[in-house]
Amino acid sequence: MLSIHNTKCECGHQNAVGTVLCESCGKPLMEDQQQSEPLEMRYDGIARRSQKKNQNPIDRIWSFFSSVKIAIYLIVLTFLGASLGTIYPQENTFINNFDIAAYYESTYGTPGKIYHMLGLSHTYESWWFITLLVMIGTSLVICSLDRILPLYRALSKQQIRKHLQFINRQKTVYSAKVDEPAEAWVEQFAAQLKRKRYRVHMDGSALLAEKNRFSRWGPYINHIGLILFLLSILARSLPGWQMDSYISVADGATVPIEGTNYFVKNEKFTVDFYTDDELPPELKGQARAKLYETAAVLYTCTSGCEAGETPVLEEVAKHDIIVNSPLKYKGLKLYQFDFDLTPKLISVKPMLINKETGEKYGPFELMMKDAELNYELGPYKMRLIANYMDFAVGENGEPTTLGREPNAPAFVFLITGPGLPEAGQPYMYFPMQKDKEKFGQDQINGALASKFEIKVDGMQNVNFSEASTSLNVRVDKALNFVWVGAAISMIGLLMGSYWQHRRIWLRIDDGQLSLGAHTNKNWYGMRADVAGALQKIGVAVDPKSLDNGGNNA
Repeated sequence: MLSIHNTKCECGHQNAVGTVLCESCGKPLMEDQQQSEPLEMRYDGIARRSQKKNQNPIDRIWSFFSSVKIAIYLIVLTFLGASLGTIYPQENTFINNFDIAAYYESTYGTPGKIYHMLGLSHTYESWWFITLLVMIGTSLVICSLDRILPLYRALSKQQIRKHLQFINRQKTVYSAKVDEPAEAWVEQFAAQLKRKRYRVHMDGSALLAEKNRFSRWGPYINHIGLILFLLSILARSLPGWQMDSYISVADGATVPIEGTNYFVKNEKFTVDFYTDDELPPELKGQARAKLYETAAVLYTCTSGCEAGETPVLEEVAKHDIIVNSPLKYKGLKLYQFDFDLTPKLISVKPMLINKETGEKYGPFELMMKDAELNYELGPYKMRLIANYMDFAVGENGEPTTLGREPNAPAFVFLITGPGLPEAGQPYMYFPMQKDKEKFGQDQINGALASKFEIKVDGMQNVNFSEASTSLNVRVDKALNFVWVGAAISMIGLLMGSYWQHRRIWLRIDDGQLSLGAHTNKNWYGMRADVAGALQKIGVAVDPKSLDNGGNNA
């Protein structure tokens, strides 16, 4: 920590507490500085807030996040945390809904079970990973502010005539006797520096030449880009900013896109396969898709959008989706992902049959998805109280569903009417004959099965799709900001890497020339600039002789 009590320089300038060099003339202010070594020129000796000696709690927090060492630790921890998320697939990469915990245990054994229990299966959405990103962003902001403000003060108010100690203790120095008039010599030297694209400022027999000052802002522009990049990544956790999900749409079906106000209809799915003549010998006899395409229509819901209501849809986009040619609308993209040629049941039109009287009521339309809740069939009323899309019996003997697709649909109705209890009696119905036999529909319904039956009369009352398409739904409002942040960061990186900030100070006092030069990198080039300008005006000098102790490369 720096602590300087007397900060007023002999030139009369009052310096901020903690400043090492006078902000005006550059004279060293610390008496215990070694008089022979080159000056510390970072921020031209101006103190940073993190270097205060007597710090309050806010200053300590500021110093913590302004430390480059802490920033490196945070980055390493984030990299290690991110690597943990690559051990096994993340939850958001799965297409179908199923028991995630059981999947990790059955697929990867005990390590997979522990992986899921620790929450590593959703690493990049976890609180600790997001906290690390926030801390890195905070460190970038505070590191930048802690350094850019003193740097701006140092560079925006540069005095042309610097103190002799400041000049003579630069890493590149030159001194000699000058016989001709001082101002004329300075003008000749300035003309040579201008040819090297230096901006030259003169004050009588003193000179300040500078070029490529913009390169000093490169690291901070890089930080701005990184901050924008991190904010864009964090913005993906905001509702509606990012989506990467999958939906399955049967031929002719219209389904909602969860998390949005949109519906998509699959008007027709088509797939073409390679013939055996088109396949290499090792693939002959296999079904290989050449092209698969979804004629899709995108709708927006204008009213009745809540669950259980009948939505009013308005067409907003139409496109034949193929691989790498998605349907796009206002940031929403639907990509062709996969397909399934297994026939899927869409709806049936069964009747309610009273076995005792032989009377039939109906038919009524029963949708496999989003079925209506209430049906009136003559004197009887049926209310849907449970719906299982892929029926199964759980370990505890209770009914459950294995997925969201109607692979083994089952419906439980509460029937009320003549000959039934006033509160009604439940009846389980399996639309598919194979499921009726597999799960024992009559046994489940017990005595009620001898009185009533729900049955489809003929295939003309069955509606099914021959194929289903799988679409990848993507929304990423933050992506453009990610690219902008990356571009800004790259610009800052190039500015700081390919250009160097070079400065030359000189003054002539009673015929004695004192010259000092500084650059933030590439000291060979700095010394070559000084030596070249001196040689052009007739001063023979070896660039190596300008080195003020040590290896300045």
